[in-house]
Amino acid sequence: MPKFGTPYNVLKSDKKLTNEELVRSIRFNIAAEYEAIQFYEEVIECTDNELVKTVLKDISDEERVHAGELLKLLVTLDPEEKKYYADGAKEVEEMMKEI
Repeated sequence: MPKFGTPYNVLKSDKKLTNEELVRSIRFNIAAEYEAIQFYEEVIECTDNELVKTVLKDISDEERVHAGELLKLLVTLDPEEKKYYADGAKEVEEMMKEI
C-alpha cells in the first residue's frame, strides 16, 4: 500500500489550518478513500463468502460517495483544481479521437 505523508504537522492544536493546509488535507483524505476502495475490492476478489462480499461492496460504494463529497469540497476550496481536471479530461478526449 502507498504511504502518504501527513498534510499538516499536528493532528490537533489551537492553530487553525490555513486554506492551503485544508486543500492538502482534503487531497490526502481523497487518496485515503481510494486506498480504502482498493483494499475492499482486493478482499472481495479473494473470498467466496457472499456475506463478506456484499458488505464490503456496500462499504466500497460508500467510500466512492465520500470521495465525491471530498472532491466537491476540494474544488470549492480551490476552484483552480477543477480547471486541472477539465484540462486532463480534454487531453484524454483528444487521445480517444486519435484511436
